Amino acid sequence: MGSRLRDVSVRTTLTLEDDVAERLREESRRTGKSFKDVVNESIRAGLDRRTSSDLPPFKVRARAMHARPGLDFDDIEGLIERLEGPLHR
Repeated sequence: MGSRLRDVSVRTTLTLEDDVAERLREESRRTGKSFKDVVNESIRAGLDRRTSSDLPPFKVRARAMHARPGLDFDDIEGLIERLEGPLHR
């Protein structure tokens, strides 16, 4: 687990939803670990999973824009003028 500092801790009040608290109590009973240890391990696991590179990369699928007749996406200035009027500056 690396070099986690176990002797430094922060005491805080945390409000858990009923279903989460019950799952943590069940895990505590099942493993024989203290409720505090189960909470800390669960939070660490969740945070580690969110930053994991095991997640599939986000992919964007390109689609044709199908512009309306008369709109030219290569002419940005013309698009802005058409949308916002000649005094858009």
